Amino acid sequence: MNIALVLSYDGTNYNGWQVQKNGPSIQQEMETAVFRLLGQRVHVSGVGRTDSGVHARRYVASCKADCTIPLDRLPYALNSLLPEDIAVSGAAEVPEDFDARFDCTKKEYAYYIHPSTLRDPFHARYAYRYSYPLDLARMRAGAQRFVGRQDFAAVRSQGTPVKSTVRTVFWCEVEPTENGLVRIRVCGDGFLYNMVRAIAGTLVYVGGGKLAPDDVGAILRAGARAQAGPTLPAHGLFMNRLWYEHTPALARFGLDV
Repeated sequence: MNIALVLSYDGTNYNGWQVQKNGPSIQQEMETAVFRLLGQRVHVSGVGRTDSGVHARRYVASCKADCTIPLDRLPYALNSLLPEDIAVSGAAEVPEDFDARFDCTKKEYAYYIHPSTLRDPFHARYAYRYSYPLDLARMRAGAQRFVGRQDFAAVRSQGTPVKSTVRTVFWCEVEPTENGLVRIRVCGDGFLYNMVRAIAGTLVYVGGGKLAPDDVGAILRAGARAQAGPTLPAHGLFMNRLWYEHTPALARFGLDV
């Protein structure tokens, strides 16, 4: 059977999702847990290759395995074998041709910024500290320039070659949180390598006065990475929400909540 697993994780101690030779990964931990539980070597594929240090509030992976454990009990069984910083919250049987990556119709990432001259140990693992004031109105105006179908070459890092740098961003929002952070939410049909972290860095430049909101559109049209803001550190980034609009079995897990 083809099983979709809904999980979340703190990526601090991992070299990202994908199995790596030089350190632990989420995928490796998942495959090890499945083997210990079912006695089967399976490949667990994921919705995306989150980088080292990136977190996930919602993540979907899938594997094909012979499983006699009721699927409503499978998360409990897997969690007993997983480290504390990875947790499975749901499991569902999906069609044989289901692919966690290609069946996902849109994704939302969230990037957290802690605007403060002082460190806060309770934000240190999950938000980038910026030591200067940020103008959220300017950041919101700049964020709207990222919305739409356009070329995002200016906010990508060199990584795996891609056929096109054109993507659709459905929304890009900047908002304060109740605990004093600034959250940038970006939803799109796909993302380039480090795209959200570069968007966040560009909006920090806008909020800090180094760029004007209108500069964002000009930078995107020029396609010049050097003109945009920096790629912010990985620890502030979360895979936040996922949509599987053509997979009814996943709808009950509230992936878009």
